[in-house]
Amino acid sequence: MFPSSDNDVILICTSILSLSEVLNSMPLRRLKRHTLFVDVLSVKEHPRNVLLRVLPENMDVLCTHPMFGPESGKNGWKDLPLVYEKVRVRDETRCSSFLHIFESKGCRMVEMSCEEHDKVAARSQFLSHSIGRILAEMGIESTSMNTKSFETLVKLKESTTNDSFDLFSGLFIHNRFAQQELMNLEQSFEKVKQRLLKKMSEQQSLSSV
Repeated sequence: MFPSSDNDVILICTSILSLSEVLNSMPLRRLKRHTLFVDVLSVKEHPRNVLLRVLPENMDVLCTHPMFGPESGKNGWKDLPLVYEKVRVRDETRCSSFLHIFESKGCRMVEMSCEEHDKVAARSQFLSHSIGRILAEMGIESTSMNTKSFETLVKLKESTTNDSFDLFSGLFIHNRFAQQELMNLEQSFEKVKQRLLKKMSEQQSLSSV
């Protein structure tokens, strides 16, 4: 379903990987000259760049990321963060009216550049998804003697694998800071592993004396 010519605001809710394809298929010439485009993708530099490249100059662009989903927001949005950047906004009244939808529901409004968002998200959202996927590959399951910390790991695995692998891929492919965080994760794992092996070697040496 394509937007009609009388839309004041068009909300882009595609997957990260399909954004360019969806935008390129839209009949932009049929739209009002000053339409506001808003995206809600989990990365921000990518949609900002695509929207600025594809949309005519006279269309406004607001990049947003509601930092919650169906599970975390099922009991309301109070105090849940909504990150946004007014990338190209001429009609401030219309933009403010759209943002007020989230503000009126109690969201914590966080104005932040798309670049800063992706830096922070790479170290938080992408990292948590990566660890959750690793735990899933290990096949961890709840046990009869769970500690609280292990229960947290099981919940992390379940919450991240409930999301599609396309989402996880998009967080990596279209966030230029994610690759470094993945390398940091690998390097940190290796450091911990080497410390354990060193300690084991020391203990074995003492036992053989």
